[in-house]
Amino acid sequence: MNTIRTIARKTSLPESLTITRLMDLYQERRITPRQVIEEIIERAEADREMNIWIEAPTMERIAPYLEQLEALDPANCPLWGIPFAVKDNVDVAGYPTTAACPDFQYEPGEHAFVVQKLIDAGAIPVGKTNLDQFATGLVGTRSPYGETHNALKPELISGGSSSGSSVAVARGQAAFSLGTDTAGSGRVPAALNRLVGWKPSLGAWSVGGVVPASASLDCVTVFTNQLQDALTVDRIVRSVDDGDCWSKALPMNPAQAPLKLLIPEQTDLFFGPFAAEYEQAWGRALRRIESLGIPIERIDISLFREAAKLLYDGAWVAERWASLGDFVQNRPGSVLPVTEQILRSGADKDYDASSVFQAIHLLQQYKRKTAAMLACAVLVLPTCGGTWRREDVARDPLNTNRELGRYTNHCNLLDLCAAAMPGGDAAEDLPFGVTFFALSGNEHLIEYTAGKFEDRNRPALEPEVSVKSDTTQVAVCGLHMRGFPLEKQMCASGARFVRETLTAPKYRMVKLDTVPAKPGLIKVPAGGAKLRLEVWEMPLSAFGEFTASIPAPLGIGKVELEDGREIPGFLCEAYAAEGLCDITASGGWKNAVSVTGQ
Repeated sequence: MNTIRTIARKTSLPESLTITRLMDLYQERRITPRQVIEEIIERAEADREMNIWIEAPTMERIAPYLEQLEALDPANCPLWGIPFAVKDNVDVAGYPTTAACPDFQYEPGEHAFVVQKLIDAGAIPVGKTNLDQFATGLVGTRSPYGETHNALKPELISGGSSSGSSVAVARGQAAFSLGTDTAGSGRVPAALNRLVGWKPSLGAWSVGGVVPASASLDCVTVFTNQLQDALTVDRIVRSVDDGDCWSKALPMNPAQAPLKLLIPEQTDLFFGPFAAEYEQAWGRALRRIESLGIPIERIDISLFREAAKLLYDGAWVAERWASLGDFVQNRPGSVLPVTEQILRSGADKDYDASSVFQAIHLLQQYKRKTAAMLACAVLVLPTCGGTWRREDVARDPLNTNRELGRYTNHCNLLDLCAAAMPGGDAAEDLPFGVTFFALSGNEHLIEYTAGKFEDRNRPALEPEVSVKSDTTQVAVCGLHMRGFPLEKQMCASGARFVRETLTAPKYRMVKLDTVPAKPGLIKVPAGGAKLRLEVWEMPLSAFGEFTASIPAPLGIGKVELEDGREIPGFLCEAYAAEGLCDITASGGWKNAVSVTGQ
């Protein structure tokens, strides 16, 4: 049974917050951002003993963001009024940054790059979350601000180091939250709290304004209750930051099925007091994976285990010492003993320049083998091979932490992207998760696979998306989508958003020479691609008048979706495309707009 407390409400705010649900509530005028924040503050206060926050939500700090919303047009702000939490090693102006070390505290003069992107899109930062000190841990217990409790069972660990960020979302205190990930900190807490953990390719999201752990491997991540919300955040923050030397251009391509899924042939995958339950959950998850219709290949995963050893059993620990060694030496007693032990291991005399280069050369061999193995493929592993009670970690803090990284530590070393997905509970209130990995820049492969995996539970969880006999679905690909100027026409027609999806790979998109600019979706006999669109449900009584209002060269025709179904949707006359800018490579209008700034 879900143990999240029910709080007496003056509002209709759901227990689990999602971007899509909050947007619907705002559009229906059933709730206001201020009411959402008021209830989040109540929830955070009720959960005070769970040690989720370092700087908990307060109206005093959040009020300026609520006031800023009044000057923003919701139609142009895809995250208007959406509350999010920030791990306290990521800068938010107006809050101290501590990295869970009080003596390290400083006051940033500006937001981290990704935080600024989210605020510009209308999102509201509600507070700074707890973490394993200096992001050195996967357990969520290494903080002077207290051990963060698991969202479902307080005796279990929350996972770390992004402990507070994950539990804030799982406990309904944010719609999404920012974490960081060097060894698995954006994925382990997702699995242990029944969340999605999205880890983009290194450099795709700026780390400007982030306290470094291992600077060459650090990555900002996001926790959400559903995959689509993570993708929404990704579209907003994915861009080049000229002020971040690690930032690079890695555009998000339209979702695409991989050629195959790689599954471990090993069977000795699980550990800890819940090993048997995890093994059974893995078996159930594999049956779901086998039902996705993607070819499966069993592989030896020893390569990934060997690569993982380089992170904390090799020269890469020296990178942490390079970032924080001066602080540790100059401020004795400021760092927790277990954290200092880990950091000081990087100062070992064995980690000289020669050993570092030997490790780099060995890693390059692993990368070459990985590139061949994962070409157009997705690797599937348990996110964690087990979990622990907090008392287990207290007795053996190092080994319990090390085991949690068994299937995560390899990821950033090998320059992979990943999506950690809920895989069904292993037992009552004991979440289990699986992670989908792909090569750098191949997020479109894990988006497709993770989305299909998530869909296997949707019929039971979302019966409301079924189409009524007096309505019709409409495929929308431009200014009528959520967050764009003509969304109000959809709402005025009584339509409601259902989901995002992709077309069949039979379409191209052009930018029409209109004011404002809008896209034209054209079906082609060859050379097409999958393009992102939204599916809405509209009353049949309004559909005829709505269709008649659409100006040429646009009109309503049958749009084929990636699953083969055809529904009414916006199409463009082919003659209109001559001489116009082809924006098919963007993957859809939302991406095209974010790239061009128009």
